[in-house]
Amino acid sequence: MPPNTPLTPNTPLPAPQRVPVHGVALEVQAIAPPHATRARAPMVFLHEGLGSVGLWRQRGQHWPQALCHASGRVGWLYSRQGYGGSDPIPDVRGTGRHGPDYMHRHAWTVLPALLQALGIQQPPLLVGHSDGATIALLYAARHPVAGVVALAPHVFVEDVALGAIAAARDAYLHGDLRARLARHHADVDNAFWQWNDVWLSPAFRTFDIRAECARIRAPLLLVQGEQDEYGTLAQLDAIAMQVPHAQRCVLPDCGHSPHRDQPEALLAACVDFIATVP
Repeated sequence: MPPNTPLTPNTPLPAPQRVPVHGVALEVQAIAPPHATRARAPMVFLHEGLGSVGLWRQRGQHWPQALCHASGRVGWLYSRQGYGGSDPIPDVRGTGRHGPDYMHRHAWTVLPALLQALGIQQPPLLVGHSDGATIALLYAARHPVAGVVALAPHVFVEDVALGAIAAARDAYLHGDLRARLARHHADVDNAFWQWNDVWLSPAFRTFDIRAECARIRAPLLLVQGEQDEYGTLAQLDAIAMQVPHAQRCVLPDCGHSPHRDQPEALLAACVDFIATVP
């Protein structure tokens, strides 16, 4: 990593815009470091199951912006439908409820259309967290990418994940989780229940994308915290079985969000990985 790379660059980010994709307005924010060059593949950041454009900034730090500055690449953040400032999902707990293939559909239908709407013509470098990491893997299984950084991905369902998601439901209903999330979502109930309902549904028990991962040929960096409360290292093991060229980075003293728990170590690992991307 370049010396003295700031985790909170001084360059202010432009206000998010709303980009229409398949009739849905998605919240999008650009990151354009002064020294970025269009010859390098742009980075696209895919948020977690309760994330958004705004939630990438935590504890006064903007980790995606730091990574774009350190690697000299343009970046794009966006909120999926129902998250952040994007349009909500109509009847999210009824006719609009997600099926077990919701991440497949986003990776193979929505994300390609968004990249086209943004004018991204070259294969992007995807950086995804949790659900976003799973979507990035699914996209890379079918589309050309410069590389993928997968933070705490899910490729099959573990009991530890379901337990943590059930605990999140209790915190949302009876604790302060709803109030904390409401600062980052225009419709916080839309954001929470679209994620929580599908993960705790009986049909989602069979979710498994290991076969799709076997089709990934692009450079791949897998990152997970040793204390990840939503998954075990069996997730990385399963991906590595299908993608032998994948690189691994296991971070100590780190939970489900490496960019929040170990931002400096993660930044260094990602910059080193990105330097090897053609």
